[in-house]
Amino acid sequence: MSASTLSRGAVRPDDGLRHDWTRPEVRALIDLPFPDLLFRAQTVHRQNFDPTAVQMSALLSIKTGGCPEDCAYCPQSVHQECKVEATRLMRVEAVLAEARAARANGATRFCMGAAWRAPKERDIDEICAIVEGVKGLGLETCATLGMLTRPQAERLKDAGLDYYNHNLDTSPEHYGRIITTRTYADRLETLEHVREAGMHVCCGGIVGLGEDADDQAGLLVALANLPQHPESVPINMLVRVAGTRLAEGDSVDPITFVRIIAAARIIMPRSFVRLAAGREDMSDETHALCFLAGVNSIFYGAKLLTTPNAAVSRDAALLERLGMAPMRL
Repeated sequence: MSASTLSRGAVRPDDGLRHDWTRPEVRALIDLPFPDLLFRAQTVHRQNFDPTAVQMSALLSIKTGGCPEDCAYCPQSVHQECKVEATRLMRVEAVLAEARAARANGATRFCMGAAWRAPKERDIDEICAIVEGVKGLGLETCATLGMLTRPQAERLKDAGLDYYNHNLDTSPEHYGRIITTRTYADRLETLEHVREAGMHVCCGGIVGLGEDADDQAGLLVALANLPQHPESVPINMLVRVAGTRLAEGDSVDPITFVRIIAAARIIMPRSFVRLAAGREDMSDETHALCFLAGVNSIFYGAKLLTTPNAAVSRDAALLERLGMAPMRL
């Protein structure tokens, strides 16, 4: 079933989850009194997950820069003043060395990103070899490579790719202010190809793109009303990079961010909700509130593609202080 064929008001009989959320409903959730919102989110979280366990993912840029897309937030775009240096796709053994180090540091999922609009067939050959190698290390595998065709998705699945990341970024209405080289429909089509190939979906968005509260609710509605909820929902806080079109702007209010996390947990109760970009600038207290609101996955490591991330030692110390621990496969 494609996203376009899911009728409003429908509840999928096969998963028992709602796929008919409206913006007013989600706005009302986000705007609940803070204690009530967190209580509701934590209740849903405990019904589906161990509230003390956190899934640890590592993210590596395996091909950086030179991207033809014009995403306003991304320094890897050729349209930005601050273009990062373009690199070639990493060799298999170089990626495997990074994956082994991530596994030694407690990662159970290894995510790989390549700055492409869409991979070419020769790229898929190399990516499949990388996926097979990482899978052979006993890690879950995830990749974000841009738009995929159905045959490409099937090849990646056959190679052992567990998850494919393709974010919606923001609401359909705000999307055109952020990206013009790829449509919302393009993104939904790739998600459909990934589902049809039998892979899990990793799909979320970014808070801080100049969107308003209605757009924030709209992003969550778009995610929850997909024919199947994403198994993984990364929520990013925008990292403002000098030289990008979104370099200037107000910082995201931490309480607003936690409210969005809590609403995501409530409306997508069985999904892993992941803290992704922006953690370096979050206080320990904000992290703790996010865990209370239903976060049960984090990206860790020194860098997320091209932007800094919280240190591994800081994460380990914080989890110990909170009485929490990394999730094991």
